[in-house]
Amino acid sequence: MPRIVDISVAIDNETFADPPPMRPRITYKAHAEGALEIAGLFPGLKPEDLPDGEGWAVEDLRITTHNGTHLDAPWHFHSTMDGGSRAITIDEVPLDWCLRPGVKLDFRTFPDGYIVQADDVERELERIGHDLQPLDIVVINTAAGAAYGRPDYLGRGCGMGREATLYLLSRGVRITGTDAWSWDAPFSATLNRYQQSGDASIIWEGHKAGRDIGYCHLEKLANLDQLPPTGFTISCFPVKIKAASAGWTRAVAIFDD
Repeated sequence: MPRIVDISVAIDNETFADPPPMRPRITYKAHAEGALEIAGLFPGLKPEDLPDGEGWAVEDLRITTHNGTHLDAPWHFHSTMDGGSRAITIDEVPLDWCLRPGVKLDFRTFPDGYIVQADDVERELERIGHDLQPLDIVVINTAAGAAYGRPDYLGRGCGMGREATLYLLSRGVRITGTDAWSWDAPFSATLNRYQQSGDASIIWEGHKAGRDIGYCHLEKLANLDQLPPTGFTISCFPVKIKAASAGWTRAVAIFDD
């Protein structure tokens, strides 16, 4: 049996992982409530008539497609991709992108807000001795991973710049990922840069690289520190939501050892 490492986070009511307006809300219905619902479907049935007086357990969720570990579709980044074609939505993402060899780049030493450049990626690939192959899934381990669930999580970790993103995409990579809240640098760092420069092109520059070459990326990954640079497969099939910008995924790293 292969060894599997869970690289996903859970969706819950407590963990600080999104800005307040985007936080999920889960209402849990226990078995006693389920018994009442079942009794309402079968006239004459009393809840206590069911085994142990229990029905089903169900959860009601108010969430966005970007809560928890999720795969962003090109549609999330822009209305077009590949230089002008309509950007694909999450239900249109090719499934053969989602089960591919994984490559981990370790950028934990970069300071929060740092914009990773193409030469940073190239040096890290040389360090780990890997030649990128088309459809490799490349994930970056940032300082944000260790801060997940803390109030400072949203401002932690480096971000992938346009140049670095296009370096990967031009070599055939179509799915990337990060353990940070965003593939780009934290908005707090980008705000400071924007206020100094007034240059709107720096906002979401890694995401917007999808205008040139369509791609997907995973956000809010977990346990990337447990992965070696290579030697594993990543599975990250998204939930199929019609015309959506993203889909939740139970992303895992699979080892054949």
